[in-house]
Amino acid sequence: MTRAYNFSAGPAMLPEPVMQQAAAEFLNWQNTGMSVMEMSHRSKEYMALAHKMEADLRQVMAIPSNYKVLFLHGGASMQFSAIPLNLTQPGDTVDYLNTGVWSTKAIVEARRFVHVNVVTGGELDNPVTIADPVEWHFSENAKYIHICVNETITGLEMQTSHLEAVFAQGKPVIADMSSNIMCREIDVSRYAMIYAGAQKNIGPAGMAIAIVREDLLGYARDDTPTLLNWQVYANNESMFNTPSTYSWYLAGLVFEWLQSIGGVAQMAKINERKATLLYNYLDQSSFYHNPIHPAQRSWMNVTFTLKNPALETDFLSQAKAAGLLSLKGHKAFGGMRASIYNAMPEAGVVALIAFLEQFAAQNA
Repeated sequence: MTRAYNFSAGPAMLPEPVMQQAAAEFLNWQNTGMSVMEMSHRSKEYMALAHKMEADLRQVMAIPSNYKVLFLHGGASMQFSAIPLNLTQPGDTVDYLNTGVWSTKAIVEARRFVHVNVVTGGELDNPVTIADPVEWHFSENAKYIHICVNETITGLEMQTSHLEAVFAQGKPVIADMSSNIMCREIDVSRYAMIYAGAQKNIGPAGMAIAIVREDLLGYARDDTPTLLNWQVYANNESMFNTPSTYSWYLAGLVFEWLQSIGGVAQMAKINERKATLLYNYLDQSSFYHNPIHPAQRSWMNVTFTLKNPALETDFLSQAKAAGLLSLKGHKAFGGMRASIYNAMPEAGVVALIAFLEQFAAQNA
C-alpha cells in the first residue's frame, strides 16, 4: 500500500524509517520477547532506552549540561499552568507576547495565577503579522517573558528581530516551540525554558518535552500539584509516575533518524527548501493566497485560501483522492493549511504543488 502525504498540523506524520523500525520491533524489542509498550518503565531495559533517548535529544539540540530535560504528561497546554506555578508567586507580573490562538490560551491560563502584561497583540484572534518591536511594551518587573515562537493555526512565526528584542530585556525567556522545535538550529542557552508538545516534530501525541535551566527549579508554589512541579520530574528522571513509555520510545527513534540525516543543521536546509518551494508557488498564483506577512511566515505551517471559497469542498475531496491528506485549515482561521514538519519529505511538497497547479487549471 502506498503511504499518503499527511499534512496534518498534529498529530502529524512520522518519518517513514521510524515507522518501519517501530513495526519491525513491535512484538519483540531487541530480543526481549515483548513490545516496548509492555515493558516496565523501571526495568533496566527501558531505563537504558530512556537514557539513550535523552542523550540523543541533548546531542540533536546541543542542550547545555546545566539544563534538565523533562518528559511530561498533558501536552504543551498543561505547561500553560505549570509555568506560572513554578516561576512566580501571587501578585507577580509576567510578560506575554500575544501572536495568536496558542499565545491567547497561555495568557488566559496564566491569568489564573499571576498578573499578565500583554507586550504586544491581542487585538485580533488570528493576527497575520507581528508588530514592530518598537511598539512593544515590556514590564520592568516581569518575572519572565513568554513567547509562542510559531503559531500553528495561522503559520505566523517570530523572526530573528523579534527574538532579539525579547532577549534584550534580560529576563528569563520561556518559549512554546510546539510546532517548530528542531526545525532549525537554536541556541538553547538563550532560553530559560523551552517546551513543546510531541505530536508535530518529536513523535506521537501523548507527552510534552520541557528543557529547563536548572537554576529555575525548586521555586514552585506550595500549592502546585505534584505532577506540575518541574522539580519532581527532575528528581525522578521524569518517572515519578508511569510515563507515556511508547511515546518516549518513538520520540527516541525520531532523534536517531535526525542524527542519521545530518542533524538539525541538515534538517534546516531541507525545511527551508520545502517552504521556499511552496511559498514561491503560492505567491505567483492568482488562484491561491497566503495571508501571512511574507517576512514572518512559518517554515512548518503554510496557510492559504482559494480565490473561490465555494471550491474548498471539491479541493479537499480531490486532494484526498490524490493522497494528500489533512489540508483543511483550522476552524478558527479557515482556508487550507499544509503542515510540512520535519517528517514531510520534499517529494510531498512537490506532489502538493503539482496538485495545486492541476486544480487551479481545472477551475480557472
